[in-house]
Amino acid sequence: MCRFQPAAIRKIAECKINNITADSYPAQATRAPAARYLPALTGLRFALALWVILHHLTGRNMLLAGWAATLPVGIQSLLHGGYLAVQTFFLLSGFVLAQSYVSTRWHRRNLMRFAIARVARTVPAYLLSLVIVSWFMLQFLVKPGSLGRKVSVLADYAFVLQGWTGSMGIGWNTPAWSLSCEFFFYLCFPLLLVWLCRGGLARTSAVLAVSFVVPVLLAHAGLPAQWKPIHHLSDFVAGIAAAGVYRAIVRAGAAPGWLGALFYLPALLAGGAFIVYPRVLDGTLADLNTVLRPLNVALLIGLACGGGWLARLLAGKVVDYLGQASYSMYILHIPLLWWYSRYTTYRWGSTPPAWIGFLFIAAVIVVSIVAFEFVETRANRRIRAWAAARMESAEPVALRAAA
Repeated sequence: MCRFQPAAIRKIAECKINNITADSYPAQATRAPAARYLPALTGLRFALALWVILHHLTGRNMLLAGWAATLPVGIQSLLHGGYLAVQTFFLLSGFVLAQSYVSTRWHRRNLMRFAIARVARTVPAYLLSLVIVSWFMLQFLVKPGSLGRKVSVLADYAFVLQGWTGSMGIGWNTPAWSLSCEFFFYLCFPLLLVWLCRGGLARTSAVLAVSFVVPVLLAHAGLPAQWKPIHHLSDFVAGIAAAGVYRAIVRAGAAPGWLGALFYLPALLAGGAFIVYPRVLDGTLADLNTVLRPLNVALLIGLACGGGWLARLLAGKVVDYLGQASYSMYILHIPLLWWYSRYTTYRWGSTPPAWIGFLFIAAVIVVSIVAFEFVETRANRRIRAWAAARMESAEPVALRAAA
């Protein structure tokens, strides 16, 4: 059974972005050697967030649409495929959570700690995103229209239901649908982790194989497409299982430096080829998400093992720090785009020059760093401290009642 052993944890700055949107290590949990901080995976988050932003900016009539049209067709396909990064985020979320909580004994107190940690990590930046677009939300409310639709759209954003309803409202923050998935994954995570831990590598490998097949079965079984959390649960499970494979590699002994590159370089090359040439999948039961799922597993295991120039680049201090701020990049860039477009695209009357789009990317990075330092980090600490104080003050009362 997965066990919890209290001890000190790594400073919070080293684990700020290690869930989907980012996860931190559990409070008061010992990090065994296999659960050590993996900076290359944090750096990967920055690359994925940047890919999502480029996907949105190179869409039709967007800031970088004109620039993208001048690029070779293969590069255009890679840029337009940025939506595929969300699957990697889900796998990475399961991977890092499994690494972080593998030694946890799941009783009521630690379940509360886990829930508080997830809220503290994801909700503050999301609320900030709503504040940024609050003016546009207010305009939506005061305009003539169906009261029922207005209430429905606001409920989707207030309760983060976009991933279940399939409604993106009027696009105030379209990436927020992935938070619906993450919250569902968090509910399932403790049971999934305990079950997989009890089964060892044999069960982990079997579950990993099944997770590649289940999404195809669900898609062809008529499950409503708008139930995205259920469709993407296999991505999260595959990430948990991939972490089990990685731990098995670590337990087997020190991996040679070339092992990681042997995993992630072929995965990247094969993934890029499928994105550029998706027609090879025509007439099959598979789609891009299907074929990329095992490749993403290999990517994460390889980067976790390290080795090679790419792992060193992603683990560098600058990229690692930007990876910590990448959740804000991901969740804030569309709300920021609402304001930015108001004073660029609309004023130009047509697609603006490319430098306007690249300036926006730079602005998103700067704003995200500020949000990370002054909103995410501070809110995270305060929520955790408040919850810890509440739990500590409640414990003597519970003991007296038991007596």
